[in-house]
Amino acid sequence: MSESNTKINWYPGHMAKTMRLISAEIRNVEAVAEIIDARIPFSSQNPNLRRICGRKPRFFVLNKADLADEEMTKEWIRYLDSRGYGAISLNGKKSTEKKKLISALDSFVEEHVRKRANEKPRIMFVGVPNVGKSTVINMIMGQNIAKVENRPGVTRGKQWLTAEKFELLDMPGVLWEKFTDMKTAYNLAYTGAIRDDVFDMEAVASSLLEELHETSAESLNSRLKITDGEFVSGYDLLEVIARQRGFLQRGGVGDTEKAAKAVLTDLRDGKFGRVTLEAPRW
Repeated sequence: MSESNTKINWYPGHMAKTMRLISAEIRNVEAVAEIIDARIPFSSQNPNLRRICGRKPRFFVLNKADLADEEMTKEWIRYLDSRGYGAISLNGKKSTEKKKLISALDSFVEEHVRKRANEKPRIMFVGVPNVGKSTVINMIMGQNIAKVENRPGVTRGKQWLTAEKFELLDMPGVLWEKFTDMKTAYNLAYTGAIRDDVFDMEAVASSLLEELHETSAESLNSRLKITDGEFVSGYDLLEVIARQRGFLQRGGVGDTEKAAKAVLTDLRDGKFGRVTLEAPRW
C-alpha cells in the first residue's frame, strides 16, 4: 500500500462515552465476546479492550468469513486458539450457522468461564462499528432484537438480552481514539467500520486498489477487465473505472469520486473474491 498523508478523523464523542460504559459494565459479566471482521482480524480488534477486560475470558467471532480467504481464516483461528482465546469463523447472514455458534460459545463457557450457581453466564458482546455484531446477536436470540443496518454506528445504547443458555450484554460499536498506524485506519475504512463521509474516499480507494494489485491481482484484473501490465497506480485505475462505468463529468472527465465509492462497495460486497488483508503476527 502506498503511503498517504490523508488523515481519518473517526472518533465522535459518543464513542468515548461508550468506552466509559464498557469500563463500568465489565465487572457485571464473566466473559467478553468480541465480533471482528474476518478480512481484517487484527485491525478490527479494539486494543482498549485488552486493558479493560483484564483477565476476563475472551471469545472471538470472525464474522463475514464468507468474504475472507478461507485458508487465512483457518490460520487466524489457530493463532487465536494458541493464545488461549475461544474463536470461531462465521457467516452471520447464514441462519444455518446458529447451531455452530451456540455450540462454540457453550464449549468456551464450559472451559473458560467460572459460572455462578443456578444462573446463566453473562457475556458482554462488543465490536467495532459495522462488523455485524447485531446480526450475530440476532442469530443467538433467534429473532431480530438488535437493530441491523449496513452502516456504522447504529447501536447507541447497551441492552441486556436473555438467551437460552446465556445472558448477553449488547454494547454499541466502538472504535478507539488513536491508531498506531494508518494501515489500521485504512483497513477499517475499506470495510466500512468508519463512515465514508469522514475520509478522502479517492485516497482510500486508490490505496485499496494498490493493495489488491499486490495481493490479489488475478481477482482485481478479472473484476475490472484489465491486464496486469495496464496497472500504473491506484489513482490512474480510478480514472479507468470511471470511464468503464460511465461516471463522467462535464467535458468527459472521469468522476473518480464515484469510481472510488464503487470500488469500496465492490470490496464490501465480495466482488473482488474472498480477500483477507492481513495475516496473523506469529
